[in-house]
Amino acid sequence: MRRTIPVPAREDEYAPPEDTGQAVRRERTERLRTEFPFELPRGYVDGSGTVHRTGVMRLATARDELIPLRDDRVRENSAYLSVVLISRVLTRLGTIEDVHPGIVEDLFASDLAFLQDFYRRINAEGHTRAAVTCPSCQESFAVDLAGGGRLGES
Repeated sequence: MRRTIPVPAREDEYAPPEDTGQAVRRERTERLRTEFPFELPRGYVDGSGTVHRTGVMRLATARDELIPLRDDRVRENSAYLSVVLISRVLTRLGTIEDVHPGIVEDLFASDLAFLQDFYRRINAEGHTRAAVTCPSCQESFAVDLAGGGRLGES
């Protein structure tokens, strides 16, 4: 037997227990953020020599993490998992909207490492902030990796 709980027709409707028949709308002040812009440290260089540094990564779904496990390239080399996974969640890299594993393979190692860390931050930690320490004064502070600026720039 299945039990269900009645829910309002819309998520943003709320009827208090002493409701007089009029539903009170509650504006949702915070929406779930599913896409995160970034800027690569070096950038992807395409066949014509154009450098693509900015892009957008979306939150991963369970399917995004499961499908690569069936990929023969991943079965042969488990390190390839991150290449396939990153290519699935990148929605744009510069002007390229069809990001595939071949593009991720051609990234500089520092850019791939950046994207792997970025993926971990938005999917596991839920934010794009990183704790850093100033090498000169040793003061600790947070920077937003999705902010578009590069570390060390004002």
